[in-house]
Amino acid sequence: MIDDENGIEELARDAAGGDRAALERLLAVIRPDVLRMCARFLPDRADAEEACQDTLLAVVQGIGRFEGRSAFRTWLYRIAANRARSTYQVLRARFLAEAAGDLPPETPARQRTSVVAGTRIDLLEALARLGPTLAEPVVLRDLLGLPYAEIADGLGLPEGTVKSRIHEGRRRLRDSLDREAM
Repeated sequence: MIDDENGIEELARDAAGGDRAALERLLAVIRPDVLRMCARFLPDRADAEEACQDTLLAVVQGIGRFEGRSAFRTWLYRIAANRARSTYQVLRARFLAEAAGDLPPETPARQRTSVVAGTRIDLLEALARLGPTLAEPVVLRDLLGLPYAEIADGLGLPEGTVKSRIHEGRRRLRDSLDREAM
């Protein structure tokens, strides 16, 4: 098992260079972390699994474009956050259509906790209203726990700009969530 970041970075570079065995190994190593990341957005296990699979597929399709200018994990976290948000949006649209009677329920017995989970969903909706310029740094810092320097590196921005965007994003999120709570 590859436990250190250098080993993952090396696998990512090799996979980006076309090494199929390195790509397969990389996918096996990162899958548990990707699933955990997706579960932070989507509390229902099946929904998190779906977002995880979408993320891993995106890694396979995009690894050739990974240039190593930022840490692989930063690149991966951005993909996972985007895929989890996309999965949420599909689930929410499906849930709203089912609730309106436009679609028959997908499976009547299955609870769609990702769509009715309350605060997590409120947060996702508030993040969507922020737009990617502010939402992405906030997600990378507050949900995925990346250090400012790594976020700056991954987004290609000065660290001060990242801190400013996180501060403004948090302020707007707080205002949005406070309004929804009233």
